[in-house]
Amino acid sequence: MPSSPEDPKLLAALSAIDAAHALDPNIINTLSGPTPYELHYARKMTSYLTLRCPSAPATLQLAIRAQHFRRWEIPRDSYPLTKPGYFAWRTFLKKRQAEQAAQICRESGLSDTEAERVAMLIRKEDLKGDEETQVLEDVASLVFLDDQFEEFERRLGDEEKMVGILRRTWAKMSEPGREMALQMEMGENAKRLVGRALAG
Repeated sequence: MPSSPEDPKLLAALSAIDAAHALDPNIINTLSGPTPYELHYARKMTSYLTLRCPSAPATLQLAIRAQHFRRWEIPRDSYPLTKPGYFAWRTFLKKRQAEQAAQICRESGLSDTEAERVAMLIRKEDLKGDEETQVLEDVASLVFLDDQFEEFERRLGDEEKMVGILRRTWAKMSEPGREMALQMEMGENAKRLVGRALAG
């Protein structure tokens, strides 16, 4: 599939995905003004994809843009606040997001094969065997570290748990992704926690 930014099918699908993101009622303040959170998140994902994989094919670009598609409709507290509840929530979200994104791809003129490829990437199938799935995981981890980490750490309020989360995040990343993470600007507390996580 063409990966040119001028490809009309890609542009149509990206536009439809962003139109859905724009419906997120959770608004945050950004440099460009008040922005629906999921639209902000999607833009961050695309920004890091450009750095991590400048030649990304259109299917990966779409999976990246739709990674949290309409997630606000299924809040975390709609499932039990336990570890099994968390994994059930995540599993359901990946399946739902993949199905909805694939449907947008078909409606935008992409083939069934291309739409299913987008869905497979969103479901993160074959993480260690599929290079593009690994790129998606790297990008999601980079956005977490850059845009969500400090707020997540404040809400969690448990340094040991946070260090454990960082270790698991690091384990899922590739070497190029880790190199990018180490070059990030972070606050002093974030640097300290990352240092603890990497020290084992």
